[in-house]
Amino acid sequence: MIIFSLLYGIISFSYAYYGEMITYLGMTAPIALFSMITWLKNPYEGNKSEVEVKHLKLKDIIPMIILTVIVTFVFYFILDYFNTANLIPSTFSVTTSFLAIYLTTKRSPFYAVAYAANDLVLIVLWSIAAKTNITYVSVVVCFAVFLLNDIYGFINWQKMHKRQTTCEMCQ
Repeated sequence: MIIFSLLYGIISFSYAYYGEMITYLGMTAPIALFSMITWLKNPYEGNKSEVEVKHLKLKDIIPMIILTVIVTFVFYFILDYFNTANLIPSTFSVTTSFLAIYLTTKRSPFYAVAYAANDLVLIVLWSIAAKTNITYVSVVVCFAVFLLNDIYGFINWQKMHKRQTTCEMCQ
């Protein structure tokens, strides 16, 4: 994710999708690193190849909602200041990206749902860009594949969460 963030930041800059550039370079890449550390520090029953899935509580959800509203509001004006192409969907992309990284740090299966929502927004954004420059079709395809991967990820994280919860009840 960190390497992808760097490459995607460059691509986003080329089409004046400054929100994407700022989000991936300034938020997604650093949080991906933080999440990796968090996941490594929270293995399931000592198994370093599986992270312990966390069930979100109200104390996680309330700050998530408040922070998401603040991030969306602030980034709308930042993106507007930089004359970001397609301002409203670009702002919504920041919103869904923020939700995804927040949920990733919390080790919630719903991180994949937020990333899937972000994929849909990005498919729209890059489809608009592809109308003016056909080379951006490859980015649309990239996010279509990410969408499939995120759906698959959510299903597997739900199975993992169910299995971990069932094992806890057995003990």
